[in-house]
Amino acid sequence: MSASGAEDGRGRLWGGYLLRHRDFRLLWGGETVSEIGSQVSLLAIPLIAVRALDATTFQVGALTAASTAAFLVIGLPAGAWVDRLRRSRVMIVADVGRMLALGSIPAAYAAGVLGLAQLYAVTFTVGVLTVFFDVAYQSYLPSLVGLDHIVEGNAKLTGTAQLSQVAGPSAAGGLVQAIGGSYAVAVDAVSFLASAAAISAIRASEPPPGVAAAQRRLVSEVGEGLRFVFGHPLLRAIAATTATSNLFSGIMAAVEIVFLVRVVHAPPGIIGLLFAAASVGGVMAALIASPVARRIGGARATVVGIFCGAGVLLVPLTTKGVGLLLFAAGFFASSFSAVLYNINQVSFRQRLCPERLLGRMNATMRFVVWGVLPVGALAGGAIGASIGLRPTLWLAAAGEALAGVWLLASPMRRLRDFPEGPG
Repeated sequence: MSASGAEDGRGRLWGGYLLRHRDFRLLWGGETVSEIGSQVSLLAIPLIAVRALDATTFQVGALTAASTAAFLVIGLPAGAWVDRLRRSRVMIVADVGRMLALGSIPAAYAAGVLGLAQLYAVTFTVGVLTVFFDVAYQSYLPSLVGLDHIVEGNAKLTGTAQLSQVAGPSAAGGLVQAIGGSYAVAVDAVSFLASAAAISAIRASEPPPGVAAAQRRLVSEVGEGLRFVFGHPLLRAIAATTATSNLFSGIMAAVEIVFLVRVVHAPPGIIGLLFAAASVGGVMAALIASPVARRIGGARATVVGIFCGAGVLLVPLTTKGVGLLLFAAGFFASSFSAVLYNINQVSFRQRLCPERLLGRMNATMRFVVWGVLPVGALAGGAIGASIGLRPTLWLAAAGEALAGVWLLASPMRRLRDFPEGPG
């Protein structure tokens, strides 16, 4: 099957075969609940730092970096470890660990001992567990739904993740305003418990981890994943494009909330609504990703997707009042771009890779493309403190808009669709 999906409607968000797949519905439901909860912490924790702990621009950038630093620190070996373990169990342990880590924030606040150091520790711990969950989840999906339904599975999971980003930020902003950021984080902690329970209820048998893999040296395992990714011209181009986009996205993420609070003077409720409105773009992309890929080809849809992100150049133009709509419009374009791009390129990667290498392939890609996020966040905090918040947003937006040049310099510029099958 090509990257565009089958003509019977596979890849659609609400229709398709997987609606009748009990175990996929459990994974899908658990992920949706935890994604909604995660939107609360994504907004609440930086707001705690800015409003309650009076954090500086660089400190907020460092906090953003702590949430993704684990991809850089343990991203590569995580893939080899996941390939040696049952992936569903890795996901359950990661969910329970994230619940406990996040639950410590409202507990510390109630005891009057919450500080920036704990926020750094919690966000880094959650980041470590997220590395393992994400690598295991992307490696688990092909065996759960089968290669013929990869595009549909990714479209559904990505689509509801985007829907959660519509409902989540507005709910988060309201919760923070009503009960405070620290207690709002408890909602996220409970959502991870719900996800763990859903995954535990999955009955499908999972292919056992390879005995031979467990007996090989970790360095050899990691090296095999690196060679697979960097030895393939299309995977190299995808890695370079995503890493470039994420580097500048990290710069923007470090300063965007500080900008909205201290330059635009937007209250938490309005900030939540802005991010929610922006995420509608991702929902729209999930709905049309498969039809677009069928019409123009999966490779072309990937290229079109990344260049749609040029609309993020509207973000630095944001002003008070009606000018806040520019922020929402810029992030709408960015969200649309990311989802259309990711559904197609992730589905291609999952079909291309042999099952025994899935964990290492996904971990290598995550190491490269997510490992730059903490670098970007630290750079964003430093640049924002040095040249100001709005110029930093301009730098970040320009970098995101140009990320797709790597695809144009690769064989992908000549392809309509991606090659099929493992190899």
